Amino acid sequence: MTLWLVRHAPVLLAPGCCYGALDVAADAAATSAAALALADVLPKGLRVSTSPLQRCEQLAQALHGLRPDLMLASDARLREMNFGSWEGRRWDAIAQSEFDAWTADFAGHAVGDHGETVHAVMTRVGEAFDELRDDADAVWITHAGIIRAAQLLAQGIRQIERADQWPLDATACGQWRTLALSLKHSR
Repeated sequence: MTLWLVRHAPVLLAPGCCYGALDVAADAAATSAAALALADVLPKGLRVSTSPLQRCEQLAQALHGLRPDLMLASDARLREMNFGSWEGRRWDAIAQSEFDAWTADFAGHAVGDHGETVHAVMTRVGEAFDELRDDADAVWITHAGIIRAAQLLAQGIRQIERADQWPLDATACGQWRTLALSLKHSR
């Protein structure tokens, strides 16, 4: 099966802002362009699961407008990581000591004091991943962190402990990547 991992279009925030769980809109023109490009390449009749955050919902709705054969479903497990008190702050305004505390316990540290842990993110994305079927390709419209988690899950990695285990490459906004999965062997 093929899992299409699609990242939302650029958001309407200043560059360099942490916006994981913030429900911010995406650029409308970039969303339309991404939907148009994606509509041309997706096979017919796929199930499209989307993060409930509006930047992903915008893309899902624009895509569905072009491809009504696609079946849309919202899935809260595909929302981006909650960065707690870091949400809405510039990345360069977050103290190095806060980053150090996270990397010292990368899997278990609640980011931004009351945000999520990487362990929690991997667990909820793993639950969505476990519902995929070998006989049905699927599309996830989601976020960079969730795409990275899915890449790990596709390799059979259910949890990580260290920051250097987290994938560094990010799918660009409005772009996608595909994973060819044999689910019998990846769980």
